[in-house]
Amino acid sequence: MLDRLVNLEPIPLALLIILSGFFLIHLVYYLVFFLRLAIYKGPVRGQTGKGISVVICAHNEYNNLKTNLPLILDQDYPEFEVVVVNHASDDETSYLLSDMQREYPRLSSLEIQEDLNFFSGKKFPLAIGIKSAKYDRVLLTDADCKPSSRNWITQMQSAYSNGIKIVLGFSPYTRSKGLLNKLIRFDTAHVGTQYLSYALAGLPYMGVGRNLSYLKSVFYDNKGFIPHYRIRSGDDDLFINMVAKKSNTAVVVDPDSFTLSEPKQTFGHWMTQKRRHITTATHYRFMHKFLLGTYSFVLFFYYSLFVLMLALGYSIVPVIGLFVLRMAFQYLILSRCFKKLNEKDLILFIPLLEIVLLLLNTGIGITNLFRRPTKWK
Repeated sequence: MLDRLVNLEPIPLALLIILSGFFLIHLVYYLVFFLRLAIYKGPVRGQTGKGISVVICAHNEYNNLKTNLPLILDQDYPEFEVVVVNHASDDETSYLLSDMQREYPRLSSLEIQEDLNFFSGKKFPLAIGIKSAKYDRVLLTDADCKPSSRNWITQMQSAYSNGIKIVLGFSPYTRSKGLLNKLIRFDTAHVGTQYLSYALAGLPYMGVGRNLSYLKSVFYDNKGFIPHYRIRSGDDDLFINMVAKKSNTAVVVDPDSFTLSEPKQTFGHWMTQKRRHITTATHYRFMHKFLLGTYSFVLFFYYSLFVLMLALGYSIVPVIGLFVLRMAFQYLILSRCFKKLNEKDLILFIPLLEIVLLLLNTGIGITNLFRRPTKWK
């Protein structure tokens, strides 16, 4: 192989060097970031007996609340309340909450009759819910989410120790048949691997509102959603991007700590959701955008250069060798991450789903340059 490399023409050799550089950059990401989640044993256990306020915003969520609220109210935790903010619903949500309050003393509800535009999206009702919370620790989820176990609250609160003010959880989508379901769950697991790994490396940059906890005092000390109130989304990731740091953030990945929700049922609805997320990411801090952007940039040009060199017949043996070596690292590390995130059935399809997702994200990024999404739900 060494003889072949020495005898390469200048252009194939230059391309091979560039491809090797891309490989090494990704190897750094896997070893510096993703490996942390792969070998993570869990946070130092803190105090779990303190009171907690679960805050949920709901807009026309009668069916989801009827199914999921009892699972949340039945949590095995000594002291907690559930606050539901009914935001301008025109279904039977109000009656459902009234009936459930008679059965569950822990449940309280707030009614917002009109869709006020102090903030965009659900930031206004969420801010009202947090303000009304009885306890300093708040745990956020959505009406369409259900806890994976009766220990959800206990697991999420176990990470609060000295100095910890923010706890990042994971929220996978339910499993069903079909390529779309696998693609959505792969995307969620890959994003989860990224933000949880970065947090473990001391660079927390986002959380998901389907399973996220922080102190009420942190919310007020940082003026809540006011710094980005004009942005329609970002009630979870932009707030965490603004306030989270190495010293105040912990991660929980125990399967009992997850919340589950149903994925989008059509490709179009999922694309609308992804366009929103990608648009929001443009407001992250520079370092986070640089690291995330470099990873995607390198991945795109790694695959492009790999295909180009194979098509032209350049350095086929070392090119395939680099590809196999990268795949080996990918399986070794990502498989452990996906097992922690309870997505073991996706491991076999990692290379294929990565390529499909890369093409989709590239297309969305180009589309968003010319036309910002206006529909958010």
